[in-house]
Amino acid sequence: MARLAAKCAFVTGAGGAIGGAIARRFAVEGARVFCTDSDGAAAGHTAADIAAKGGTAFARALDVRKSSDVHAAIETAVAALGRLDIVVNTAANDDPTAPAGDLDEADWNDAIAVNLTGTFLVCKYALPKLIAGGGGRIINIASQLGQVVIPNRPAYVTSKAAVIQLCRSLALDYAKHNIRVNSLSPGAIETRRLLRRFGTMDEARAVLAPGHPIGRLGQPDEIAHGAVFLASDESSFMTGADLVIDGGYTAV
Repeated sequence: MARLAAKCAFVTGAGGAIGGAIARRFAVEGARVFCTDSDGAAAGHTAADIAAKGGTAFARALDVRKSSDVHAAIETAVAALGRLDIVVNTAANDDPTAPAGDLDEADWNDAIAVNLTGTFLVCKYALPKLIAGGGGRIINIASQLGQVVIPNRPAYVTSKAAVIQLCRSLALDYAKHNIRVNSLSPGAIETRRLLRRFGTMDEARAVLAPGHPIGRLGQPDEIAHGAVFLASDESSFMTGADLVIDGGYTAV
């Protein structure tokens, strides 16, 4: 039986590997999905792929850094879907690699604006819709680097740690409205982000896989399965938690 039957979901970063995998898996599980991304064409591709497989999806370009754009996207999603049950924030920026003393202030600000403030804004405007529908689920994608740190990523690790704390705060404040809020922290996943950082996936595997006791990097679908669990009734006793899917990275 479809675990998300009759549910309506709003997904940011749905044009990317992880966000796209989540949107597609939600549709397979019966949800109607509103796909957003800073790259509107990429969001549209995900929505078209869902529709081609018999699902229902809509798409819209979205800059999560802009409050007015986020507000409009949420309103458009509710108009298209009829309601809102699930919100997933996967949008993230490509932060440069540099220690804090060498990091440009604009790069710091953009990482915080996309990874943290964008997540906050989507939650802010989605919460009244979830309350109006009698409750729902919010899943914010954090990172294993929200718990542990590697060199030269100060903006990223700070923003992702803050996302985990934001989820806990939201979980406490909105439990009375039947809204569950959890973060999901992936380890290194084979996506285009790794290609931009390492050049080739083989190089990314050579550098990063040894840090994951399971012996390999993760796949986007493995994160999507975790998101389905958090969005479904199977996780009905979970809120304010961080679901870590990192191949053992943080166990070392």
